[in-house]
Amino acid sequence: MLKELGGPFLASLFITTLILAAGNIIQTADMVVNKGVEIGQVIKLFLLFLPYVLIFTIPISVLAAVLLGFGRMSSDNEVTALRTSGVSIYRVIFPAIICGLLISLANVPLNDKILPQSEFEARKLAKTLGVKHPTALLEPGVFIKGFKDYIIFVHDIKGNKLDGIRIYQPQDEGPTRTVVAEKGEILTLPDGTGVRLKLMDGTADEIDSESPDTFYKLSFEEYYMTLNLENAVNVNSIQKKAREKSIKELYREMNDLKRDDINAIPLKVELHKKLALAFSNLVFVLIGIPLAITTHRREKFIGFGLAIALFLVYWSIMLGGVAFAIRGIVPAWIGVWSANILLAALSGVLFLRVSGK
Repeated sequence: MLKELGGPFLASLFITTLILAAGNIIQTADMVVNKGVEIGQVIKLFLLFLPYVLIFTIPISVLAAVLLGFGRMSSDNEVTALRTSGVSIYRVIFPAIICGLLISLANVPLNDKILPQSEFEARKLAKTLGVKHPTALLEPGVFIKGFKDYIIFVHDIKGNKLDGIRIYQPQDEGPTRTVVAEKGEILTLPDGTGVRLKLMDGTADEIDSESPDTFYKLSFEEYYMTLNLENAVNVNSIQKKAREKSIKELYREMNDLKRDDINAIPLKVELHKKLALAFSNLVFVLIGIPLAITTHRREKFIGFGLAIALFLVYWSIMLGGVAFAIRGIVPAWIGVWSANILLAALSGVLFLRVSGK
Protein backbone atom coordinates (compact mmCIF):
# COMPACT_ATOMS: atom_id res chain seq x y z
CA MET A 1 0.00 0.00 0.00
CA LEU A 2 2.79 2.42 0.91
CA LYS A 3 4.58 1.62 -2.36
CA GLU A 4 1.38 2.28 -4.26
CA LEU A 5 0.95 5.71 -2.67
CA GLY A 6 4.59 6.75 -2.21
CA GLY A 7 5.46 7.17 -5.91
CA PRO A 8 2.47 9.41 -6.82
CA PHE A 9 3.01 11.44 -3.63
CA LEU A 10 6.65 12.26 -4.41
CA ALA A 11 5.90 12.96 -8.09
CA SER A 12 2.97 15.25 -7.22
CA LEU A 13 5.04 17.02 -4.55
CA PHE A 14 7.81 17.74 -7.05
CA ILE A 15 5.44 18.94 -9.80
CA THR A 16 3.21 21.14 -7.61
CA THR A 17 6.18 22.68 -5.77
CA LEU A 18 7.85 23.46 -9.11
CA ILE A 19 4.65 25.03 -10.47
CA LEU A 20 3.97 27.19 -7.41
CA ALA A 21 7.62 28.21 -7.10
CA ALA A 22 8.00 29.02 -10.82
CA GLY A 23 7.09 32.68 -10.39
CA ASN A 24 9.57 33.04 -7.55
CA ILE A 25 12.28 31.29 -9.60
CA ILE A 26 11.81 33.84 -12.41
CA GLN A 27 11.89 36.71 -9.94
CA THR A 28 15.06 35.47 -8.24
CA ALA A 29 16.76 35.00 -11.62
CA ASP A 30 15.85 38.59 -12.50
CA MET A 31 17.40 39.79 -9.23
CA VAL A 32 20.71 38.12 -10.15
CA VAL A 33 20.82 39.02 -13.86
CA ASN A 34 19.29 42.50 -13.93
CA LYS A 35 19.59 43.87 -10.40
CA GLY A 36 23.05 42.72 -9.36
CA VAL A 37 22.04 40.83 -6.21
CA GLU A 38 24.54 38.18 -5.05
CA ILE A 39 23.44 34.69 -6.06
CA GLY A 40 24.02 33.36 -2.53
CA GLN A 41 21.55 35.87 -1.08
CA VAL A 42 19.02 35.09 -3.78
CA ILE A 43 19.26 31.34 -3.15
CA LYS A 44 18.78 31.97 0.57
CA LEU A 45 15.69 34.09 -0.16
CA PHE A 46 14.29 31.34 -2.40
CA LEU A 47 14.87 28.63 0.25
CA LEU A 48 13.10 30.80 2.84
CA PHE A 49 10.14 30.98 0.45
CA LEU A 50 9.83 27.17 0.10
CA PRO A 51 8.05 26.42 3.43
CA TYR A 52 5.18 28.69 2.34
CA VAL A 53 4.83 26.64 -0.86
CA LEU A 54 4.97 23.34 1.02
CA ILE A 55 1.96 24.09 3.23
CA PHE A 56 -0.09 23.97 0.01
CA THR A 57 1.77 21.38 -2.05
CA ILE A 58 1.96 18.69 0.64
CA PRO A 59 -1.86 18.43 1.08
CA ILE A 60 -2.37 18.52 -2.70
CA SER A 61 0.22 15.75 -3.12
CA VAL A 62 -1.37 13.63 -0.38
CA LEU A 63 -4.75 13.93 -2.09
CA ALA A 64 -3.29 13.21 -5.53
CA ALA A 65 -1.47 10.12 -4.22
CA VAL A 66 -4.64 8.73 -2.66
CA LEU A 67 -6.74 9.39 -5.75
CA LEU A 68 -4.15 7.87 -8.09
CA GLY A 69 -3.24 4.89 -5.88
CA PHE A 70 -6.73 3.79 -4.89
CA GLY A 71 -8.08 4.76 -8.31
CA ARG A 72 -5.69 2.33 -9.98
CA MET A 73 -6.50 -0.42 -7.46
CA SER A 74 -10.21 0.12 -7.99
CA SER A 75 -9.99 0.18 -11.80
CA ASP A 76 -7.98 -3.08 -11.72
CA ASN A 77 -10.62 -4.61 -9.41
CA GLU A 78 -8.05 -5.19 -6.67
CA VAL A 79 -10.34 -3.62 -4.06
CA THR A 80 -13.21 -5.87 -5.20
CA ALA A 81 -10.96 -8.94 -5.05
CA LEU A 82 -9.87 -8.12 -1.50
CA ARG A 83 -13.45 -7.59 -0.35
CA THR A 84 -14.69 -10.83 -1.94
CA SER A 85 -11.81 -12.62 -0.18
CA GLY A 86 -13.24 -11.45 3.13
CA VAL A 87 -10.81 -8.57 3.73
CA SER A 88 -12.59 -5.57 5.24
CA ILE A 89 -12.30 -2.29 3.33
CA TYR A 90 -11.29 -0.61 6.58
CA ARG A 91 -8.35 -2.98 6.96
CA VAL A 92 -7.25 -2.07 3.42
CA ILE A 93 -7.35 1.67 4.05
CA PHE A 94 -5.91 1.61 7.58
CA PRO A 95 -2.24 2.08 6.52
CA ALA A 96 -3.18 5.11 4.39
CA ILE A 97 -5.11 6.72 7.26
CA ILE A 98 -2.15 6.21 9.62
CA CYS A 99 0.16 7.82 7.04
CA GLY A 100 -2.26 10.75 6.69
CA LEU A 101 -2.24 11.22 10.46
CA LEU A 102 1.57 11.09 10.64
CA ILE A 103 1.93 13.62 7.81
CA SER A 104 -0.55 15.90 9.58
CA LEU A 105 1.39 15.70 12.83
CA ALA A 106 4.64 16.40 10.94
CA ASN A 107 3.03 19.47 9.36
CA VAL A 108 2.23 21.02 12.76
CA PRO A 109 5.85 22.11 13.44
CA LEU A 110 6.14 23.17 9.78
CA ASN A 111 3.18 25.55 10.15
CA ASP A 112 3.96 26.54 13.74
CA LYS A 113 7.73 27.04 13.78
CA ILE A 114 9.42 26.68 10.38
CA LEU A 115 7.02 28.66 8.18
CA PRO A 116 6.59 31.71 10.48
CA GLN A 117 10.32 31.99 11.10
CA SER A 118 11.23 31.57 7.41
CA GLU A 119 8.69 34.22 6.34
CA PHE A 120 10.00 36.67 8.95
CA GLU A 121 13.63 36.03 7.94
CA ALA A 122 12.71 36.38 4.26
CA ARG A 123 11.09 39.76 4.89
CA LYS A 124 14.15 40.98 6.81
CA LEU A 125 16.49 39.71 4.09
CA ALA A 126 14.41 41.41 1.39
CA LYS A 127 14.69 44.69 3.31
CA THR A 128 18.46 44.24 3.66
CA LEU A 129 18.81 43.58 -0.06
CA GLY A 130 16.82 46.74 -0.66
CA VAL A 131 19.53 48.75 1.13
CA LYS A 132 22.45 47.09 -0.66
CA HIS A 133 20.71 46.86 -4.04
CA PRO A 134 18.02 49.56 -4.33
CA THR A 135 16.95 48.27 -7.74
CA ALA A 136 15.67 45.17 -5.96
CA LEU A 137 13.03 47.38 -4.34
CA LEU A 138 11.75 48.50 -7.73
CA GLU A 139 9.33 46.31 -9.65
CA PRO A 140 7.84 47.32 -13.01
CA GLY A 141 4.10 47.95 -13.13
CA VAL A 142 3.74 48.27 -9.34
CA PHE A 143 3.18 51.31 -7.12
CA ILE A 144 6.21 51.18 -4.80
CA LYS A 145 5.90 52.69 -1.32
CA GLY A 146 9.25 51.59 0.11
CA PHE A 147 10.83 55.06 -0.04
CA LYS A 148 10.12 57.75 2.52
CA ASP A 149 7.67 60.45 1.34
CA TYR A 150 7.39 59.08 -2.21
CA ILE A 151 5.23 56.65 -4.20
CA ILE A 152 6.94 55.47 -7.38
CA PHE A 153 5.62 53.77 -10.51
CA VAL A 154 7.99 52.51 -13.22
CA HIS A 155 6.72 51.04 -16.47
CA ASP A 156 9.87 49.06 -17.31
CA ILE A 157 13.22 48.30 -15.61
CA LYS A 158 16.39 46.93 -17.22
CA GLY A 159 19.30 46.81 -14.81
CA ASN A 160 19.61 50.33 -13.43
CA LYS A 161 17.81 51.87 -16.44
CA LEU A 162 14.19 52.97 -16.04
CA ASP A 163 11.45 53.74 -18.57
CA GLY A 164 8.11 55.46 -18.00
CA ILE A 165 8.60 56.91 -14.51
CA ARG A 166 5.98 58.61 -12.35
CA ILE A 167 6.87 59.82 -8.85
CA TYR A 168 4.22 61.07 -6.44
CA GLN A 169 4.91 63.06 -3.27
CA PRO A 170 1.75 63.40 -1.15
CA GLN A 171 1.55 66.66 0.83
CA ASP A 172 0.07 67.02 4.30
CA GLU A 173 -1.79 70.03 3.01
CA GLY A 174 -2.44 70.76 -0.64
CA PRO A 175 -2.22 68.69 -3.83
CA THR A 176 0.17 65.81 -4.45
CA ARG A 177 3.43 66.76 -6.14
CA THR A 178 4.12 64.77 -9.32
CA VAL A 179 7.29 64.15 -11.33
CA VAL A 180 7.02 62.43 -14.74
CA ALA A 181 9.98 61.30 -16.86
CA GLU A 182 10.37 59.26 -20.01
CA LYS A 183 13.65 57.68 -18.90
CA GLY A 184 15.81 57.46 -15.82
CA GLU A 185 18.84 55.91 -14.16
CA ILE A 186 19.49 54.69 -10.60
CA LEU A 187 22.63 55.97 -8.87
CA THR A 188 23.38 54.52 -5.42
CA LEU A 189 24.67 56.96 -2.82
CA PRO A 190 28.10 56.08 -1.36
CA ASP A 191 26.82 55.87 2.23
CA GLY A 192 24.10 53.39 1.22
CA THR A 193 21.33 55.34 2.93
CA GLY A 194 19.52 56.35 -0.23
CA VAL A 195 19.16 56.33 -3.99
CA ARG A 196 19.82 59.16 -6.41
CA LEU A 197 17.58 59.15 -9.47
CA LYS A 198 18.71 60.77 -12.69
CA LEU A 199 15.51 61.54 -14.59
CA MET A 200 15.47 62.57 -18.26
CA ASP A 201 12.94 64.24 -20.52
CA GLY A 202 10.02 65.02 -18.28
CA THR A 203 8.11 67.47 -16.12
CA ALA A 204 8.12 68.21 -12.39
CA ASP A 205 5.79 70.08 -10.08
CA GLU A 206 7.68 72.86 -8.29
CA ILE A 207 6.42 75.02 -5.43
CA ASP A 208 5.44 78.54 -6.38
CA SER A 209 7.47 80.87 -4.14
CA GLU A 210 4.67 83.43 -4.14
CA SER A 211 2.00 80.84 -3.32
CA PRO A 212 3.45 77.83 -1.35
CA ASP A 213 0.16 75.92 -1.63
CA THR A 214 0.35 75.75 -5.44
CA PHE A 215 2.74 74.24 -7.99
CA TYR A 216 3.94 75.19 -11.44
CA LYS A 217 5.12 72.78 -14.15
CA LEU A 218 8.82 72.62 -14.91
CA SER A 219 10.02 70.87 -18.07
CA PHE A 220 13.49 69.34 -17.87
CA GLU A 221 16.05 67.40 -19.86
CA GLU A 222 17.80 66.14 -16.71
CA TYR A 223 16.48 66.21 -13.15
CA TYR A 224 17.98 64.65 -10.01
CA MET A 225 16.08 63.33 -6.99
CA THR A 226 17.34 61.70 -3.79
CA LEU A 227 15.17 58.97 -2.24
CA ASN A 228 15.82 58.17 1.43
CA LEU A 229 16.10 54.49 2.40
CA GLU A 230 17.22 54.87 6.02
CA ASN A 231 13.78 54.96 7.65
CA ALA A 232 11.99 52.84 5.07
CA VAL A 233 14.37 49.87 5.38
CA ASN A 234 15.26 49.67 9.06
CA VAL A 235 15.63 45.92 9.61
CA ASN A 236 15.86 46.25 13.40
CA SER A 237 12.47 47.94 13.58
CA ILE A 238 10.61 45.20 11.67
CA GLN A 239 7.86 43.59 13.74
CA LYS A 240 6.36 40.16 13.17
CA LYS A 241 3.02 39.90 11.41
CA ALA A 242 0.40 37.50 12.80
CA ARG A 243 1.29 34.76 10.29
CA GLU A 244 4.97 35.10 11.25
CA LYS A 245 4.31 34.17 14.88
CA SER A 246 4.27 30.74 16.47
CA ILE A 247 1.26 29.35 18.32
CA LYS A 248 2.96 30.21 21.62
CA GLU A 249 3.55 33.81 20.52
CA LEU A 250 -0.04 34.13 19.29
CA TYR A 251 -1.36 32.86 22.63
CA ARG A 252 0.82 35.36 24.49
CA GLU A 253 -0.36 38.28 22.35
CA MET A 254 -4.01 37.16 22.61
CA ASN A 255 -3.76 37.18 26.40
CA ASP A 256 -2.20 40.65 26.35
CA LEU A 257 -5.01 41.97 24.13
CA LYS A 258 -7.63 40.28 26.29
CA ARG A 259 -6.36 42.14 29.37
CA ASP A 260 -6.83 45.40 27.46
CA ASP A 261 -10.27 44.27 26.27
CA ILE A 262 -9.18 44.28 22.59
CA ASN A 263 -10.73 41.94 20.03
CA ALA A 264 -8.14 39.29 19.05
CA ILE A 265 -10.17 37.44 16.39
CA PRO A 266 -7.52 37.86 13.64
CA LEU A 267 -4.95 36.19 15.92
CA LYS A 268 -7.36 33.37 16.78
CA VAL A 269 -7.99 32.83 13.07
CA GLU A 270 -4.26 32.63 12.35
CA LEU A 271 -3.72 30.19 15.22
CA HIS A 272 -6.45 27.81 14.03
CA LYS A 273 -5.24 28.07 10.41
CA LYS A 274 -1.88 26.62 11.40
CA LEU A 275 -3.56 23.51 12.84
CA ALA A 276 -6.40 23.21 10.31
CA LEU A 277 -4.02 23.29 7.33
CA ALA A 278 -1.79 20.69 9.00
CA PHE A 279 -4.69 18.26 9.56
CA SER A 280 -6.08 18.84 6.07
CA ASN A 281 -3.71 16.02 5.04
CA LEU A 282 -5.69 13.52 7.14
CA VAL A 283 -8.97 14.94 5.83
CA PHE A 284 -7.79 14.54 2.22
CA VAL A 285 -6.89 10.90 2.87
CA LEU A 286 -10.37 10.30 4.32
CA ILE A 287 -12.19 12.00 1.42
CA GLY A 288 -9.82 10.76 -1.30
CA ILE A 289 -10.10 7.01 -0.62
CA PRO A 290 -13.87 6.54 -1.14
CA LEU A 291 -13.83 9.09 -3.97
CA ALA A 292 -11.12 7.13 -5.80
CA ILE A 293 -12.86 3.79 -5.24
CA THR A 294 -16.21 5.04 -6.54
CA THR A 295 -14.81 6.85 -9.62
CA HIS A 296 -12.64 3.89 -10.79
CA ARG A 297 -10.20 6.20 -12.63
CA ARG A 298 -6.50 5.42 -12.97
CA GLU A 299 -5.47 8.17 -15.42
CA LYS A 300 -2.76 10.30 -13.81
CA PHE A 301 -3.87 13.54 -15.46
CA ILE A 302 -7.48 13.14 -14.30
CA GLY A 303 -6.43 12.15 -10.78
CA PHE A 304 -4.07 15.11 -10.48
CA GLY A 305 -6.68 17.50 -11.88
CA LEU A 306 -9.30 16.18 -9.45
CA ALA A 307 -6.86 16.72 -6.56
CA ILE A 308 -6.31 20.35 -7.58
CA ALA A 309 -10.07 20.92 -7.96
CA LEU A 310 -10.87 19.38 -4.58
CA PHE A 311 -8.14 21.43 -2.88
CA LEU A 312 -9.59 24.61 -4.42
CA VAL A 313 -13.01 23.64 -3.03
CA TYR A 314 -11.41 23.08 0.38
CA TRP A 315 -9.59 26.42 0.23
CA SER A 316 -12.74 28.28 -0.87
CA ILE A 317 -14.73 26.85 2.05
CA MET A 318 -11.96 27.80 4.48
CA LEU A 319 -11.72 31.36 3.12
CA GLY A 320 -15.50 31.71 3.42
CA GLY A 321 -15.37 30.45 6.99
CA VAL A 322 -12.53 32.85 7.82
CA ALA A 323 -14.55 35.75 6.41
CA PHE A 324 -17.51 34.81 8.64
CA ALA A 325 -15.17 34.49 11.64
CA ILE A 326 -13.55 37.90 11.04
CA ARG A 327 -17.01 39.49 10.94
CA GLY A 328 -17.94 37.78 14.20
CA ILE A 329 -20.75 35.74 12.63
CA VAL A 330 -19.24 32.42 13.78
CA PRO A 331 -16.51 31.56 16.33
CA ALA A 332 -12.98 31.60 14.93
CA TRP A 333 -12.45 27.85 15.29
CA ILE A 334 -15.67 27.01 13.42
CA GLY A 335 -14.84 29.38 10.58
CA VAL A 336 -11.31 28.06 10.08
CA TRP A 337 -12.11 24.37 10.62
CA SER A 338 -15.30 24.49 8.49
CA ALA A 339 -13.60 22.96 5.43
CA ASN A 340 -12.08 20.11 7.47
CA ILE A 341 -15.38 19.41 9.21
CA LEU A 342 -17.48 19.42 6.01
CA LEU A 343 -15.07 17.24 4.00
CA ALA A 344 -14.64 14.81 6.90
CA ALA A 345 -18.43 14.50 7.19
CA LEU A 346 -18.72 13.94 3.44
CA SER A 347 -16.03 11.25 3.62
CA GLY A 348 -18.10 9.44 6.27
CA VAL A 349 -21.10 9.38 3.93
CA LEU A 350 -18.96 8.10 1.03
CA PHE A 351 -17.39 5.40 3.20
CA LEU A 352 -20.86 4.13 4.14
CA ARG A 353 -21.71 3.87 0.43
CA VAL A 354 -18.44 2.11 -0.40
CA SER A 355 -18.82 -0.38 2.46
CA GLY A 356 -22.39 -1.13 1.35
CA LYS A 357 -24.00 0.00 4.62
